[in-house]
Amino acid sequence: MTRYPRDMIGYGAETPDPKWPGDARIAVQIVMNYEEGGENCVLHGDAASEAFLSEIVGAAQWPGQRHWNMESIYEYGARAGFWRLHRLMKDLPITVYGVATALARSPDQVAAMQAAGWEIASHGLKWVEYKDASEADERADMHEAIRVHTEVVGERPRGWYTGRCSDNTVRLAAEEGGFDYVADVYADDLPYWARFGDRDQLLVPYTLDCNDMRFATPQGFNSGDQFYAYLKDSFDALYAEGEAGAPKMLSIGLHCRLIGRPGRIMALKRFLDYARGFENVWFATRQQIAQHWAKVHPPVDRPLPSQMDQAEFVASYGSIFEHSAWVAERAFDLELGPSHDTAGGLHNALARMFRSASEEERLGVLTAHPDLAGKLAAAGKLTAESTAEQAGAGLDMLTDEERETFQRLNAEYVEKHGFPFIIAVRDNTKATIREAFERRIGNDRDTEFAEACRQVERIAQLRLCDVLPS
Repeated sequence: MTRYPRDMIGYGAETPDPKWPGDARIAVQIVMNYEEGGENCVLHGDAASEAFLSEIVGAAQWPGQRHWNMESIYEYGARAGFWRLHRLMKDLPITVYGVATALARSPDQVAAMQAAGWEIASHGLKWVEYKDASEADERADMHEAIRVHTEVVGERPRGWYTGRCSDNTVRLAAEEGGFDYVADVYADDLPYWARFGDRDQLLVPYTLDCNDMRFATPQGFNSGDQFYAYLKDSFDALYAEGEAGAPKMLSIGLHCRLIGRPGRIMALKRFLDYARGFENVWFATRQQIAQHWAKVHPPVDRPLPSQMDQAEFVASYGSIFEHSAWVAERAFDLELGPSHDTAGGLHNALARMFRSASEEERLGVLTAHPDLAGKLAAAGKLTAESTAEQAGAGLDMLTDEERETFQRLNAEYVEKHGFPFIIAVRDNTKATIREAFERRIGNDRDTEFAEACRQVERIAQLRLCDVLPS
């Protein structure tokens, strides 16, 4: 058995209505990353200097040495950039991703964040890379970050974002148990729930595209005009989706040492002025979004085929293909994952096994289907699924003449093709079923065998839609 952990379907074609407060068409969520004083630096006990997200093109770490230029660039963010951003956004509800040790080295800035009513979430203990960290070390740093943050800010963080994370980060944050949300995902335009053990953790996706970090990356923003245009286009696209009935969240990432420069700050100001010019726009902190989502869209406990053991899987889906549990038994051994926990996804897995079976095996599935309005129906011996399907098309309420016609057609069809006439009755009425019967009975066997197999797959799809989200 192989299971694929990545979720490649998410909400699918139709996203849920977030029901933003005030019937907002879009939620705009701005993050200020406060990392200055928490970056790699030998003064902080790190092995080398910082090399990430600065004005220095092609910067590399200096092992065992201070990098004076790099340090002073980060210092600019704390000394000048922060205050420029504070003056611009002190009346907006924003979220600060605060590195715990950076916050501890910037008490006046923390006081200003609090005076503005900003949410201060945790951005980890230090602004360092965790991809190679042991799980134990990362967990210890997470707990220490919470401790330091609580001392400096006066309350524990309710949101978490590491950024330079490992594949353990989100799970460790969920297991910690004290976060309203975790933001170390980029997978959606809406919050979503993920389950870790017995805990449902809300994930509120962050962004790397609507992010001023692209001023410091190859093929990024070269000017403020490019940043403004990108934010405006993102806003316009999501606002239009909201107007069409599918509101989303626009997440914007900022860094004091980057957007806080005079040559860039005006682009942010122009965008804020633009967005404020629209009605039904909700500016919110991440915690406000998380709390709203938890209230309006709490986690839902539903069947997850990819997480079932074989016995439960076959018991649940063995009858989807009529009296042919072997289809489910074989599908269980495929590389199933979250994408197969929907009606469409699981149908694809089951259909693959049906299609790859021998003709004799597929013929067995066809012959397992009952005659339409035949003797089994009259005797009440159909499966529950077949009974409901035939009743839905009115085949349980035939006149004597209609019943005789169907029985005659059944006999002629089986005599010619060697299997019962099969049609997805839920797609039809009595009249269209009879028309298809009379039309298809004249097909050659190969043509009709292929059509009957297609109908079997359609019946399976409809049955799955009754038990799984589609």
